[in-house]
Amino acid sequence: MSSSRPTFQDLRHDVPAGIVVFLVALPLCLGIANASGVDPLAGLLSGIIGGLVVALLSGSPLSVSGPAAGLVVIVVEGIASVGGYGAFLTAVMLAGMLQFGFGLLKAGRFAAYVPSSVVSGMLAAIGLLLIIKQVPQAAGLSEVPAAGLLQTSLGHVSLSACGIALGSALLLALWDRPALRRFALVRAVPAPLAVVALGIVVTLGLDLFWPQLAPPVQHRVNLPALDSWGAVQQVLVWPDLGALGQASVWGLALTLAIVASLETLLSLEAVERLDPERRRAAPDRELKAQGVGNLSAGLLGALPITAVIVRSSANVHAGARSRQSAVVHGVLLLASVFLLTELINLIPLACLATILIFTGLKLAKPSLLVTAARQGPDRLLPFVATIAGVLATDLLIGIGIGVAFSVAMSVRVSLLRPFTVARHDDHVLLTFRKDVTFLAKVALKRSLAHIPDGSVLLVDASRADFVDPDVRDLLDEFSADAARRGIRVEWHRPPHAVTRHTGLSFKWAREAGMAR
Repeated sequence: MSSSRPTFQDLRHDVPAGIVVFLVALPLCLGIANASGVDPLAGLLSGIIGGLVVALLSGSPLSVSGPAAGLVVIVVEGIASVGGYGAFLTAVMLAGMLQFGFGLLKAGRFAAYVPSSVVSGMLAAIGLLLIIKQVPQAAGLSEVPAAGLLQTSLGHVSLSACGIALGSALLLALWDRPALRRFALVRAVPAPLAVVALGIVVTLGLDLFWPQLAPPVQHRVNLPALDSWGAVQQVLVWPDLGALGQASVWGLALTLAIVASLETLLSLEAVERLDPERRRAAPDRELKAQGVGNLSAGLLGALPITAVIVRSSANVHAGARSRQSAVVHGVLLLASVFLLTELINLIPLACLATILIFTGLKLAKPSLLVTAARQGPDRLLPFVATIAGVLATDLLIGIGIGVAFSVAMSVRVSLLRPFTVARHDDHVLLTFRKDVTFLAKVALKRSLAHIPDGSVLLVDASRADFVDPDVRDLLDEFSADAARRGIRVEWHRPPHAVTRHTGLSFKWAREAGMAR
């Protein structure tokens, strides 16, 4: 059993696991950058920072951080709303500072208060938006006619991109099937890497034999060659600190900080369940590590970072023992920027788009809606409201709408009578079934008004841990008026503990004692 502290003995497990995570992360970093409309280097830098900065600061032994598909929507809309990528990077820096502040304030525990139906709705909405935005990319859709493009009512479609996307989708759908998992090669190669390899082979083949059908340059990854420090300086984008005065930048920073923190903490919880040793990581330390990572990302021109479950689960299944595997994956991503540029630039964008479409399908599985429907309206309505809110507005407002619906459903449950009224001949039994808040006052008043004159009312509060003072006052008023209506009120078996905890009035306690 290895401890949470990395050891030299863990390296023999962590190095192979880090290689596997690198092979999974490379296409995802490139795909997320492409989906976000930024330079491929921005995605790779996020993965590098996740491996070389966040992993070293994090207390999680198996979690892996990097650019997340779930943030693509925020990135695309955020860049447009703040007026450019430089201003966006400023928002990423501010988000990192906010996350670090969340960690200092020990706010990690508050993520548990966000209803699971709202989180599921948020992820499903992100998945739907991801699919919608990546389908045109997978089809190589273009408004400008060019060789190898087919004119359609939607625009000019690349036949090679469509063919590569269909082949990639078929490969992704079949890769994890038991029939293929029998082969050692399939078990050893991650599905995203297999798709990228297919795209490179097809591109090379078309370049050699049918160049007129090969994906044009604009439909491939375009990673600049970094053969000198001057070249690195030319491609790096720096934050626009002049945007600090824009309210939209601060709003975007808050959205990034909240959503990235939620995704990180959810991923952290999932990884703890996957960990064979069930090691727990401090959520507040993780938030501080993510904060430093996003501050670094904003400074260096990278995409925002979260802990991501796809790479983390690959890390666990590859046999990692400590966070050294995440560091190894970061080192390999850094090396790929300098050593694999020509190979990376052969990857068709249709491959990366197809990978993200499948990621979106996993986030927005129809089974999620079926599960929520089976759990009843208390889960279904916040789930649907969150999706609708995110699609109609933005992520932060959508989450707020979902939380509001969850609160409304909780209030609805409280409004459902926390008491029962049973009648037999001239005897009426009023039983409190649970905590009785002021929200029950209207229904209780209506029920008391319908008790016939000349009846005997038995009040049983033995199951209630709390009775609101407004409800007690209402019952006291009814008791005072009961003699006029010929109603006799009896207090049936209220235990002393209930009287003490609920603060029942003296009259209640005295009459309860007489009834006993």
